[in-house]
Amino acid sequence: MSADKSKVRVCVLMTSFNRREKTLECLNALVRNQDLEQIVLSAVLVDDGSTDGTADAVRAQFTWVQVVSGNSNLFWCRGMHKAFEIALQVGYDYYLWLNDDSFLRADAVSRLLKCEVELYQRLGKPVIVVGSTVDFEDGHLTYGGEKQVSKFKPFTLSRVVPGAEPQRCDSMNGNIVLISAAAAKIVGNLDPAFEHAMGDTDYALRANRLGVSVWAAPGVFGECGHNLMHGTFVDSSLPLRKRWKAMMSRKGLPWRSWLVMTRRHAGWLWPIYFSWPYVRLVVESVSRGKL
Repeated sequence: MSADKSKVRVCVLMTSFNRREKTLECLNALVRNQDLEQIVLSAVLVDDGSTDGTADAVRAQFTWVQVVSGNSNLFWCRGMHKAFEIALQVGYDYYLWLNDDSFLRADAVSRLLKCEVELYQRLGKPVIVVGSTVDFEDGHLTYGGEKQVSKFKPFTLSRVVPGAEPQRCDSMNGNIVLISAAAAKIVGNLDPAFEHAMGDTDYALRANRLGVSVWAAPGVFGECGHNLMHGTFVDSSLPLRKRWKAMMSRKGLPWRSWLVMTRRHAGWLWPIYFSWPYVRLVVESVSRGKL
């Protein structure tokens, strides 16, 4: 989309892998957004080696989207890190994280910006604004802002139910997240130490620690389905060997990423927090006779 220095410049950051139709639907929902007269949208999509034609289809239908090819080994966090890195080098007024399976409602972008401006004017400090999503079929809350249930359980998080006013969050899901240039200058980029997940949680925890508060914006901003638990490491019907393999995979709880997370955010008790999920999985499987 053409540049106009008198308008607010928003760069949408995405990563994709073999979800061609969903990625196209996501971008179509983005361009259908309303009240964008004073907004110039740009986008960086890191396609991580899709074999289903995602990159070519996006280039053909959305010529204003910068499509960057990955090496099929980036996954979510490292793909988003790469997209963010490219956008930061250019410099925009806002950066909007958007999962390619999250479909924005028609007023989502304008409401996110409105919420950010109001919070900045109220607090006098940069903030991060999170948009909540609901499931397509049942309408239940799926992703958005999160709160820690206890200071003694820093990684046990409950989703913030969006209300009529913005709500403070300890953490967030990275599906729909608006970050101002001022906030990005303080917090920086996602940390590529995280192999797939956890990068969004780490970003929110770092932001809050640095004085950039995280807020769940009022209302719902899009639709995104639940991640299925069947076949993952939390599926207690699987034998220990399969659960352990799933746990150590990129999309599970890989020990290198979890080590970074616990050492960074769990204080001096981090060894306990680090080891507990692995010990619990083994104990649970043995007690259920799922060897």
